[in-house]
Amino acid sequence: MSAPRLAVGLGCRSGVSSDSVMALIQDACLRVEGEVIALYTAEEKQAEPALDEAARRLGLPLVLLPRSMLKAAASKAVSVSVRVLALYSVPSIAETAALAGAGPGARLVLPRISADGVTCAIASCAPTSSWEGS
Repeated sequence: MSAPRLAVGLGCRSGVSSDSVMALIQDACLRVEGEVIALYTAEEKQAEPALDEAARRLGLPLVLLPRSMLKAAASKAVSVSVRVLALYSVPSIAETAALAGAGPGARLVLPRISADGVTCAIASCAPTSSWEGS
């Protein structure tokens, strides 16, 4: 059986360092088992160079998601940031980005963690069914 495919959702305050982003992603990935397919965040975070730098250093794509996709995943989020809710109309950018990035049938395997102005959550992609003849 192959390792679960994981979507890493990220949120951050303006001006965070790429080292802070990297440290939190590494901490999060040590807590769950699987293969990270990409980093996901809100399209409003496109101007944050630390997110791009972390993705480059990890050799992963950084996928910017429209707010509509984050809102569609909001019912599966377990953490709520009053500040994020007021600014983005979703309970957690990291959790909703992870869930939206993981696609239909996604489940949160690591709720939001945070450090140094960065938030991170991980969702597992639903397994794809495949039939192999015997």
